Amino acid sequence: MGILDGKVAIVTGAGQGVGKGIAEALAEAGATLMLSGRTLSKVEKVAAELAAKGTRVKAIHADVMKAEDIESNVAQTVEAFGGVDILINNAQTVYTTIPLLETTDQMFDEMYQSGPLASFRYMKACHPHMKQRGGGAIVNFATASSQRWDMAGYGPYAGVKQCIRSLTRAAAAEWGKDNIRINTIAPYSLTPALEEWIKFAPEDAKKITSEVALGRIGDPKDDIGRAVVFLVGPDSHYLTGSTMPLDGGMANFG
Repeated sequence: MGILDGKVAIVTGAGQGVGKGIAEALAEAGATLMLSGRTLSKVEKVAAELAAKGTRVKAIHADVMKAEDIESNVAQTVEAFGGVDILINNAQTVYTTIPLLETTDQMFDEMYQSGPLASFRYMKACHPHMKQRGGGAIVNFATASSQRWDMAGYGPYAGVKQCIRSLTRAAAAEWGKDNIRINTIAPYSLTPALEEWIKFAPEDAKKITSEVALGRIGDPKDDIGRAVVFLVGPDSHYLTGSTMPLDGGMANFG
């Protein structure tokens, strides 16, 4: 028996990286999964791997920058599995280490639409279904970059992530009466994008990793996914509106 047996979870951006690791951890805890992403083939591959291990899972295409895709993602989950208990707002387009004068309006807009706005839309779409089932748990995503002493190159990226933290706190305050808990994590984890950046700028990557107290980059499943299982599970039933830094001690969130 898993601690999430009988729970239905939506995981966005589940085809790779942190989303994939979280999906794997949720599956091991017994959750039923609706996995979504822009590249359907990647999400289907993850779903097939989990289904082979006995997980009840479906994969669908969804672009978080499209409101109709978000509504469809939630509607298809309810149709397939009868409701929604858990929402993981993982997917987002990001541009990092880019100075303000080199950041275009389009870059900023893409980060905002795929980050705060998408998280907002997903939370609103899931709320009535969670309320109907007696409660639920939502995990949003922030970044340790917002706590850097040197913010050069991280302004817009960290800014939209801080907006997500504010939405988390507001939803936690407003939806506590419905037994819906919302928390944020700020992960530093190995992803395909980070792997490419390490190859491109090994010295910069080495410097950033040296700032991690535990001296290593987080694992998507064992370090991030298992913490998410705690946040959406019964052992954290009194925790809401918080930001959990899953970065090995890189930042100190106040």
